[in-house]
This record gives sequence, structure tokens and C-alpha cells, in this order.
Amino acid sequence: MKKSLLSIAVALTLSANAAHSADLMFTPGEDSRFNWSSYEALKSVKLSGETVSVFGPWMGDEKTNFERVIAYFEEATGAKVNYAGSDSFEQQVVIDAQAGSAPNVSVFPQPGLAADLAAKGFITPLSDTVKNAVAEDYAAGQSWVDLATFKNREGKDDFYGVFYRADLKSLVWYSPDNFADAGYDVPESMEELKALTKQIVADGGTPWCIGLGSGAATGWPATDWVEDLLLRTQPASVYDGWVTNEIKFDDPRIVGAIEEFGWFARNDAYVDGGAGAVSSTDFRDSPKGMFQSPPKCYLHRQASFIPAFFPEGTQLGLDADFFYFPSYESKELGNPVLGAGTLMSITNDSKGARAFIDFIRSPIAHELWMAQTGFLSAHLGANPELYSSDAAKKQVEILRYATTFRFDGPDLMPGKIGAGSFWTGMVDFTGGKDAKEVAADIQKTWDALKECVWGSREFYLGTLFFWLPIEMTSTVM
Repeated sequence: MKKSLLSIAVALTLSANAAHSADLMFTPGEDSRFNWSSYEALKSVKLSGETVSVFGPWMGDEKTNFERVIAYFEEATGAKVNYAGSDSFEQQVVIDAQAGSAPNVSVFPQPGLAADLAAKGFITPLSDTVKNAVAEDYAAGQSWVDLATFKNREGKDDFYGVFYRADLKSLVWYSPDNFADAGYDVPESMEELKALTKQIVADGGTPWCIGLGSGAATGWPATDWVEDLLLRTQPASVYDGWVTNEIKFDDPRIVGAIEEFGWFARNDAYVDGGAGAVSSTDFRDSPKGMFQSPPKCYLHRQASFIPAFFPEGTQLGLDADFFYFPSYESKELGNPVLGAGTLMSITNDSKGARAFIDFIRSPIAHELWMAQTGFLSAHLGANPELYSSDAAKKQVEILRYATTFRFDGPDLMPGKIGAGSFWTGMVDFTGGKDAKEVAADIQKTWDALKECVWGSREFYLGTLFFWLPIEMTSTVM
């Protein structure tokens, strides 16, 4: 009888384990492309009965994809993870932190807000072990460490988070058929890109489609151009000083990057519709000229989201493709990449929270979302063969070979600059206003913010999250 009861108990346990495994999207150990060893290592962490709360901006399909990843942490450790997503995350997480009811882990879509909360003591620093692992395991690892290093309440630097899920902006889109018909090759340096621009004009074509229109957010696509060009004309330290205003907006090096953008955008022969059409052309419509016959343009610089606005039926890799927005070979500044990413930080410390951060920085946590859709990772230990599309594999190759990664500049600036005068200044610049004058006007706005009583860092950094228009939060960020 005892043997019979024991057999039943064992059978029930095996049945329960099988049921849990059946809930997992990919059965552990079956697909050799996954780094299952990092999953098995999780099993040594015993968290049965512990609940980990996670709060972030992901909703809809993104929430579903993330919860499929979380299921593996729960299965391995015995913990329960409650994820909540909100389109008001940036405001709510501040309220929760101040009320003492913050989640264990918060998912920050920009590091600026995390820096603000860290300075107030609302985020728990991570260990040197975690920091060193990120530096070693991520492409351009020190860049990711720097992006998550903020001043603490005492004004000293601490490391506060692990980036999970990256976005890529340093891309140029083109039609392979158009290039083949014209005999053009993909340029591998900025010098070659400029030479190609001139060659297309000499052949009777128009090189670029550029549009800055975006309703109340008109001008933001030009800021991406300026950021990318600054990283290609100056060391990354200049970029870092610029986004904090330690290097002024009207510094000659920043003005030079704006003028570099003007080389492309303010030449009537280089842009579809002429320079005068740049600011009035909607950014969603601007790439469509590449797909007309004959093509109205051959090149379009934009982030990885832009295929959503290509003509219906456009096939990536066939009708449209992309290449890395190249650096200057002569300047020897490496391969900088501009992008964005989500930062995981501990806002309510616990054993489970620290274990969850360790899971997030492991290869398996990245691979499990990579194998779904809508995810790029800078983790060098994650297998790129698991990406669900060839486009994603190609984009992550650019990310992995980056020597420097920098976060979108306006997301690190005060809202009235990064989502205000910088946008309008770029519209003025493409309309013919002198770059020095544009830069000086933006700097005046920044100086006025500093002088304002409400211009403290915690105010003007926080204003960023109230300036972002709805149409951008789902595409650009």
C-alpha cells in the first residue's frame, strides 16, 4: 500500500512538472541553439514562496513576449513574478517610489529617469560583479556600463542597472533593385557615402529622401542625424558632455555636426523635393520615394522601426534592405552606434529582485525573446541564430561590432531641449537659418532652464516624459 501511495505521489509530481514545462514556449534542453546551461544554473537559486514584482512600459504583444521569458525564471527558481505594464510608467514609478511602494524591479525606457531616482536614493546599486559581467558580456560593454552609472545621493558614481532589449538607429535604407540597376555598391565609409551621394546626382538621380514632419514633434528625425554625425566627427566624450550641457550647444564641435547634417539636407540636388521640402515632408511618408519607378530617391537614414511605413507588401531583404550609417575612415573613431534600450533596475531590494537581475543579464533571458519577435540584444553570449528574421540578425551584427554605443541624446536632455528647442531648431536650420545661430538659440533655452527656480535637474529632466508625443512612444522609443 505504501509503495502504491509513493508511486501515485511520484506520478503526480512528474505530471505537475510536465504541466509546468508544457507552459514554456521552448522546452528546456530540446533546441541546442539555446544556452540552456544558463537556465540550468538558475535552478540553484531557491526562491519558492517569494514574489518578485516588476513594473515597466511593455503592454500588448510586448507584455506577452516578456511574460513568456519570465516563465522560465519562475520554473527554475520557484518564485512568482508579477509583471505590470503601463503607458504611464514614467509618472507612476516616481509616485510609487516616493510613496515607498515601488516594485522590486523597474524597467526604464530611458536612463534619464533612472538617474534622477538614483540621485534621490530610490534605486539600489548593483555589485561590481554585475558591472564587470556587463562590461565583459556586452558588445561595447563599457558603453552599457557607463549608461547605467549615475550619481547616488552623496554625489558619487554607482552602477544601477542592466540593459535588456536594444534599439538601433544608425541605419541607412535602400532598394537593392535600384542599386543593382544603377550599378551602385553599398558604401563602407562616410567618405564613400558622400561620394555615392555625388555620383547619384551626376547620374541624374536624387540621392536622399528626408522628412522631418511629425505633427507636434516635427523636427525630431533631424536630431538623430546630428547625433549620429557628432559620434562620427568627435570622440564619444564630446557626445557625453553635450547631452549634459557640460559642452555647450553652441560649441564649434556641435555646430560642426549640425553643418554636417546640412551637407545632406540643405542641398536641393541631394534631397527629394529640394531642401525646402525637408521640414514639411512627414517622416512616415519620406521613404516611399525609394519604391517608385523611377525612384525619387535612393537612400533614407532612419531607425529600425521605419519598415512599418514602407508600402504594403514590401519584403525586407528583397525590396528593401539597410546598411550601417558608416563612420569616417579618416577620423579613426571606430564604429559608433546610436540607439536606445530598456534598463532593468532594483527599486525595492530583495533576494528575488537580485536573482531576477542576474537572470536578465544571462544569455537565456535574451535568447527567449530573440526567438519570438521585436527584440535586439547586445549580449555577446546570446546566439544570433535564434533571431526570428534575417533583418534582426543583420541589425544585431551592426550592434555587436559597435565600438561605442550611445543612447539617443534628446532622451538624456531636459524635455524643453530634447523634445522642444532642439526639434524646432532643426526645422529652422533646414529652412535656411545659420547653424551657429540655431545652436546659440538652443543654448539660451538651456541656460534659462538652469536659471529658473524650477530648473533643477529633477524638474527639467522629468519634463522629458511629459513632452513625448503619443505618436512617438510606439515607434521611436
